[in-house]
Amino acid sequence: MAAESLTGGWGCPDGILQEIQINLLECKVCFERFGAQQRTHRPQNLSCGHVLCLECITALSHPLLRKLECPFCRQLCSVDNISQCQVLSDLQELLLYRNPTSTNQSKGKPLVPGGLACKPLHLHSAFGGWGTLINPTGLAVLGTAGTIVVVHDGEKRVVVFSPQGKKLRSFGKRGDAAEEIRYPVDVAVTPSGYVVVTDAGDHAVKIFTSRGNHVLTVRDTFQLPWAVNVDRCGRILVSDVQAGTLSQVQVDYGHGVTLENRTVISDLQQPKAMAVCESTGNIAVIEHSTTTQGSQNSRLTVLSPDFHPLHQIDSFSLSLQFTLRLNTSGVAFDKDGGVIVCDSDQGMICSLGKLQNGPVLTPLAGDHLVRPVGLVSLNNKLIVVDGDHTVKIYSTEPDL
Repeated sequence: MAAESLTGGWGCPDGILQEIQINLLECKVCFERFGAQQRTHRPQNLSCGHVLCLECITALSHPLLRKLECPFCRQLCSVDNISQCQVLSDLQELLLYRNPTSTNQSKGKPLVPGGLACKPLHLHSAFGGWGTLINPTGLAVLGTAGTIVVVHDGEKRVVVFSPQGKKLRSFGKRGDAAEEIRYPVDVAVTPSGYVVVTDAGDHAVKIFTSRGNHVLTVRDTFQLPWAVNVDRCGRILVSDVQAGTLSQVQVDYGHGVTLENRTVISDLQQPKAMAVCESTGNIAVIEHSTTTQGSQNSRLTVLSPDFHPLHQIDSFSLSLQFTLRLNTSGVAFDKDGGVIVCDSDQGMICSLGKLQNGPVLTPLAGDHLVRPVGLVSLNNKLIVVDGDHTVKIYSTEPDL
């Protein structure tokens, strides 16, 4: 299969121009297109090298100190040292001159046979942003209503949003106590509504009620707990990137005690992402390793509910088949059991299909993504936590 067909035209000139317009010519804080003619939306260089529109710089800066913390690298920058990014302004004018109607055209999505993306995916909504979320690292969905739970680096580490993106509450105070969270990495929600957080700073798994009351802290033998998910029986699955293990934890939530904590797999290499399929109970684990030549390689393994390997594929073999090398940073299953992965380096989400007869690689979403680090599939939607401090929802339905 040709690379161009896989990327939905991203390799063709018009596709490249659309990518430039989306990924370079809009402010990644307010998502408004840069405008050379509109002063407030002119692209401005910060001293750290990142580019924001003038309106966002004004909104984020201290009115007296005239300084702001860059929302991407967190470097302190002076408003007095900003300058217009003339290169982007010239590029925008050049593209408008080449195709005046291009800014009104929506980017086409490939049609995918079966699974979640049997229809084109559209960016349905985005919420969060710097301040509301700070470097979010994981998300989960609470209940059938689609309430979204995110862990991040804020003062209260767990934030709960409505399906429409309204912030409902936050909990899990930053701190060293057993009921506090030092460094959250991932989050999961049990069928009964308990919120489970991996705390890499405390080498522990911490469990809260949906309202934020601390239930239990599980330490035992964890060295560096990372990804977390819950199987169909409510048992917690935890990967440990330092120990190279996958553990199964059974908890009595009513009494706040651990009933069982056993290692089910012990020969993994930095397992950093995991998902459980609601329809089959299968488990997907993504491992990361470094080759002898120093390049990064990721490996996806799909396990049966009793942890027997079913399918396995790595980024190198994918690149041989599809001329597209994925650095997978997150994984999910669609409702039909197909595997979906996100690539933090290329800012894209792809379907691999069900893998029984080998992967069928099809890009699902790429517009407006900066550095996706995790995703959840819910009905006909993909919910993505992105590196620009936002949660983005992609849907088969048109934008509201």
